[in-house]
Amino acid sequence: MATLTQSFIDEKTIFETLEKHRRPDQARVRAVLDKARELKGLTPDETAVLLQAGSPEFDELVFPAAREVKLAIYGRRLVLFAPMYITNECCNSCLYCAFRRENTGLKRKTLTPDEVRAETRALVMQGHKRILMVYGESCGIDYITDTIAAVYDTKVDNGEIRRVNVNLAPLSVDDYKTLKGTGIGTYQCFQETYHLDTYKKMHPSGPKANFEWRLFALDRAQQGGIDDVAVGVLFGLYDWKFEILALLQHVAHLEREFGVGPHTISFPRMEPALGSDISLHPPHEVSDLDMKRLVAILRLAVPYTGMILTTREQPDMRRALMDLGTSQLSAGSRTHPGAYSEDHREHAPDVEQFTLGDTRPLDAVIRDIADMGYMPSFCTGCYRLGRTGGDFMDLAKPGLIQKFCLPNAMLTFKEYLIDYASEATREAGLRAIQEQMPDIPTEKRRLETQERLRRIEQGERDLYF
Repeated sequence: MATLTQSFIDEKTIFETLEKHRRPDQARVRAVLDKARELKGLTPDETAVLLQAGSPEFDELVFPAAREVKLAIYGRRLVLFAPMYITNECCNSCLYCAFRRENTGLKRKTLTPDEVRAETRALVMQGHKRILMVYGESCGIDYITDTIAAVYDTKVDNGEIRRVNVNLAPLSVDDYKTLKGTGIGTYQCFQETYHLDTYKKMHPSGPKANFEWRLFALDRAQQGGIDDVAVGVLFGLYDWKFEILALLQHVAHLEREFGVGPHTISFPRMEPALGSDISLHPPHEVSDLDMKRLVAILRLAVPYTGMILTTREQPDMRRALMDLGTSQLSAGSRTHPGAYSEDHREHAPDVEQFTLGDTRPLDAVIRDIADMGYMPSFCTGCYRLGRTGGDFMDLAKPGLIQKFCLPNAMLTFKEYLIDYASEATREAGLRAIQEQMPDIPTEKRRLETQERLRRIEQGERDLYF
């Protein structure tokens, strides 16, 4: 087991790798893409070839390859969730965040367990089955467990939240063991930037100023029994090419130490936040084209890992990024505590963490997804049947997870269409299920799926493979 004090991010090697592969020729790019299509992932050197290609000529090669790999692993299903912000109180001083403690213009609020139940009811009534609970650094483990329990205890007619994932500041191993006992799914803790000098500049004080404590959070989570962990970068703080290779070093570290990489990777791009000049003028702004490139390259480099797209992006960009590698996305999101049950403003700069790009309601996003030829999914079957950590990756890496993903997506989507959808969305959704039924790999599973869809029509719920 690695020590939990010495960083495994090797900046010198990252810079040397990028320099070594400047201006690759088309033959080299094609060779890397052929390797990527084998669904075994890419080495840092191979990834650097794609990172340094960067021209419309090469985009015409890289983007179709990313689509091909995404479809091979995950098919056309897209998992949907919503974030639930539990507090906007924080003891950190992150320069890019509206929640930082020095921001006196922000109205502060921390939800009580009863208020968490009210938020849960509001999300369930939209049709959500999966949520991401977002906590501040100041939340203690007893409060965290109480609020997670409040979500799981809340039922509304046919609906409930079946899986809670958490975005939470680093904990001790003992606290991770307690967190594991709450029944969470995936644990997220993003490094924000892996570039040490930038990290120190952006996090001048508070517990988050400790780079190594945050860097090894996922190690401690694994030691505490949480085998589904998630990484992410806030793109715009430092050079995106450096961050991609640093992410791969983190992935390699987790695989080396625990035999399994991250369950998901998130790629949020910096958006305006109240009282943050840096959020208005990102030090390393990522263009729309480079955003597409980084998502496509990540999909090729770590094909088995889920990739999460947030509502920071505008609808048109979200559509493009769905096509290039996204497997999960938030919808109908709000980024402040009490947003769903108390405060229905699309933009609430006096309380929210950042400005949203896609403020459409869940129903509109789902209809859009179905019309684009994707299958919306609220599935939680893998978590509840123990297909997590290494067991999930054993299915995901060769693409075998599809024998569960598409049928379970259809079953949860059918629930949504019956219980929550508008008429237009119901029509689009039923059409999508019919059109994609032949994509289920075997006749036996197709017949089983059709039989369970009929049972859902007759009133049964929560059926999954």
